[in-house]
Amino acid sequence: MKILGLTGSIGMGKSTVAGMFEEAGVPVFDADAAVHALQGPGGALVERIEAEFPGTTGAAGVDRGQLGQRVLGDKAALARLEAIVHPAVAEMRKAFLEQHKDAPLIVFDIPLLFEKGGAGGLDAVAVVSAPAEVQRARVLARPGMTPEKFAYILGLQMPDAEKRQRADHVIDTGVSHEETRVQVRQLIACLLDRKER
Repeated sequence: MKILGLTGSIGMGKSTVAGMFEEAGVPVFDADAAVHALQGPGGALVERIEAEFPGTTGAAGVDRGQLGQRVLGDKAALARLEAIVHPAVAEMRKAFLEQHKDAPLIVFDIPLLFEKGGAGGLDAVAVVSAPAEVQRARVLARPGMTPEKFAYILGLQMPDAEKRQRADHVIDTGVSHEETRVQVRQLIACLLDRKER
């Protein structure tokens, strides 16, 4: 089995690319989705997060807006939250690996792969990237997003140019979906050492 780490900064189209891997039959472990499940209604981490950050949960699980306000800009609070979340996500990833142990290729979709040192145990890393103006337009079109919030998030992420440099593969999403899909199919073929049909 080969394990590909998939990463990319906010607004680069990583979720779209992860979907293209799934369409091609490659199992994808989505770290963000795992976090949502752990923090959603009845999620395994809701009680622990409420104990650490009182008033941030309710019937719908963790109120991500409330929790975000508590930890954004507070490195110590963010570290406390990560100490709760990261081990639980690692357990889910282990279970996913076991479930798909016969797959020739799997993808770990990890937003902060380089920032949080998540490249261990991966055979290769692919970065999803688009021109800065495309990224900005995509992000600012999101509900509730402001230029200030976007700038803050970018400040937490490694610059795109550095990610591209550190990656084994770059998937360009500043082109049409079909052109991106072709890149994904070519990468799968390359990783599995077979000719693209």
